[in-house]
Amino acid sequence: MAAKKKKQGTTSKVIVTNRKARHDFFIEENLEAGLALQGWEAKSLRAGRAQLKESYVVIRDSEAWLLGAHFSPLSSASTHVRTDPTRTRKLLLHRRELDRLIGSVERKGYTLIPLSLYWKKGRAKLDLGLAKGKKQHDKRATDKDRDWARQKERLLKHN
Repeated sequence: MAAKKKKQGTTSKVIVTNRKARHDFFIEENLEAGLALQGWEAKSLRAGRAQLKESYVVIRDSEAWLLGAHFSPLSSASTHVRTDPTRTRKLLLHRRELDRLIGSVERKGYTLIPLSLYWKKGRAKLDLGLAKGKKQHDKRATDKDRDWARQKERLLKHN
């Protein structure tokens, strides 16, 4: 079996994922956005000290902003810079993408959820999900389906 060749320099290393997002939302579309970071934030991301658990994306003044993401400052970071771990960070998207997202969020009732944060070609990227919220009965149905799939696998493997 031949292994797929990857283009040189396109490897991506996942820093952190928002595992709860897929439990709480129906993800209908994924997008990739860049992040406008300060130096100490890039250093803390390299060390893997980020958290997306309580974060979300809002659109203000035709720009996308990441709120609630926690980047823990390193003790070795510069001492003269005032660090704010949960500051609002600007997302870098093309204007066409932004306009489409604004339409989906404002008119159709979608939400923008950060799914994962990763490195791509030396730059920090955020995987965004255009999502609709799940109700409690939807979550139960998803859990039930997942359990049934797991049982089916177990039964097929056993026979």
